[in-house]
Amino acid sequence: MSVTKEFTNVESQAIAAKKAAKTLSLLSTSEKNEVLHVLADSLEKNTDVILEANKLDLEAGSKLGYEAAYMDRLALSKERIFDFAEGLRQVAKLEDPTGNILSSWTLDNGLLVEKVSVPLGVIGMIYEARPNVTVDATGLALKSGNAIVLKGGSSALSSNKAIVQVMHEALHDTKIPKEAVQFIASTNREATQQLFTMKEHIDVLIPRGGASLINAVVNNATVPVLETGVGNCHLYIDVEADVEKALSILVNAKTDRPAVCNALETAIIHKEWLAKNKDSFVEIINKHGITVHGDETAQNYIPNTVPATEEDWANEYLSLDLAVKTVNNIDEAIDHIEVYGTKHSEAIVTENKETAKKFMSLVDASALYHNASTRFTDGSALGFGAEIGISTQKLHARGPMGLPALTTVKFMMSGNGQIR
Repeated sequence: MSVTKEFTNVESQAIAAKKAAKTLSLLSTSEKNEVLHVLADSLEKNTDVILEANKLDLEAGSKLGYEAAYMDRLALSKERIFDFAEGLRQVAKLEDPTGNILSSWTLDNGLLVEKVSVPLGVIGMIYEARPNVTVDATGLALKSGNAIVLKGGSSALSSNKAIVQVMHEALHDTKIPKEAVQFIASTNREATQQLFTMKEHIDVLIPRGGASLINAVVNNATVPVLETGVGNCHLYIDVEADVEKALSILVNAKTDRPAVCNALETAIIHKEWLAKNKDSFVEIINKHGITVHGDETAQNYIPNTVPATEEDWANEYLSLDLAVKTVNNIDEAIDHIEVYGTKHSEAIVTENKETAKKFMSLVDASALYHNASTRFTDGSALGFGAEIGISTQKLHARGPMGLPALTTVKFMMSGNGQIR
């Protein structure tokens, strides 16, 4: 297929999505919720079909030598697919973010002004590896009255095609046209880049993946971008940190799912705390197979520590590797995060409320935690149902993006013949 023809197909898909968005904007909340339940049921009924397609992606990934973390994000199971489906049902339970009168007032001349939440229109979603994004993004888009154009990475092509096919068949007998969910199956990078510049058809782009993908979209798109970020997440263990809390939180944040963006990548530890609790720290690190990349002080206290380089402080390992930076006080911890953080998720463990308050006030990130794991930076965990991404920017949306992030506003005025 020629690039020109692929370009034409991509544009036609965006045009079809824009037309379908008009239909979506007229549907009631109950009608949209009914569709989400239909999609959830269909995904569960077709689990075997999706897993067979996923097997092809995993076999291809294995031959190409993908890292374990990448393969984990790519892999599906019956449990994960049922989780996708349950996520759609959770989204159906959430309040409809559209059609809400956010504020209203009447002018002196009697003109009624209402600020109303409405869908964005057409969302372009560009993402890597994770087939769950195909389901999560679709569910959130449809519930918020938006059409969606999906462009997943080539590594998950078979899985995504199967998932979209299942959803298209399920949509056939609903009030939402299948054209509301578009999937670009082309692996041609130039064809994909056309999404970046289709301002007349796409209302917003959301990139979700590694730094190179996000930077490519942010730097080249003329369509407005809701920027998500990589997760170089830090945990600061203060001198007044409870030992049991600190170690439990560290283990959960690092080992629960190392390959996700809210996993811990750097532990910043007060030198006095580490000196006092080095034996407990080393025991827990060894128990969970964590490889430490540490500074000179960490090397003195933690056996088999790999000397840390500048790259380690900035690295999103997505594995059981952990950078360890030792500091003399909270100010040094905050300064380190300021230099190397990605404004995703940062945590502090301390029993001193004033120290915690200082950390929460001065650290610039979309999600901050006191005595809790960074693994909660997730739409489902925070009660949003599924999430479409985690925004690290400050305009429009920040943090886990659920339904409200997929809306904008209209000012609607009602009068009785008023003129100016």
